[in-house]
Amino acid sequence: MEIRYAGGPTAVIELGGVRLVVDPTFDPPGDYPVGARVLTKTAGPAFGPEPADVVLLSHDQHPDNLDTSGRAYLETVPLVLSTGQAAGRLGGAVRALPNWESVEVGALRVTGVPAQHGPDGSEHLTGEVTGFVLSGEGLPTVYVSGDNASLDVVRTIRSRLGAVDVAVLFAGAARTPLLGPVDLTLSSEAVAEAARILEASEVVPLHFEHWAHFTQGRSTLEEAFERAGLSGRLRLLKPGEQITVGG
Repeated sequence: MEIRYAGGPTAVIELGGVRLVVDPTFDPPGDYPVGARVLTKTAGPAFGPEPADVVLLSHDQHPDNLDTSGRAYLETVPLVLSTGQAAGRLGGAVRALPNWESVEVGALRVTGVPAQHGPDGSEHLTGEVTGFVLSGEGLPTVYVSGDNASLDVVRTIRSRLGAVDVAVLFAGAARTPLLGPVDLTLSSEAVAEAARILEASEVVPLHFEHWAHFTQGRSTLEEAFERAGLSGRLRLLKPGEQITVGG
């Protein structure tokens, strides 16, 4: 598996002959009103839109996961897998992938899995979010978390689908005025614990920089994995960097 990091939540994954883009955000820095609050993008992507076979869209309702350029990009991709709410709002090539159901894309199987974008009981405020597990014969198993803040969700995925080889985990401990001082995505400590739960040999964090509402970042990820004795599993990419994982 090859993974190339654009910035924010956006990465390109090549696995089993399939090119997938995770949560496309290709706008330059700027402010994005969301209801009564504003999300601020502090840095643009390391590269722009490129052809892909599939977009894995964790959700469409927040601009730090799908911005203006990302919405235009969806129109160029033959298949977009996301939530039922996103499919209803966006239409076009966007297809709902319910939890535990799978779709075959070439040699690759993509399975929808739960995600919880905040504490228990917050979905009516944050909206529906999904994650994905990628698998196939002779391929590494890859979990892409989306904006998930719950380790109980991670435990459920591990229980139902087994261990994974690579965990692509959205981090950053995102916080906004919507819910106050609670994490809307995994903290650095929770990312390390998720790696342990999933028995992932490699962990690639996304969604931990380039937006002002992230409260943790590179240094806290490195510190958390060191404290957990898991530093050897952490693959912390620089913008534009491409690596091979799952080998």
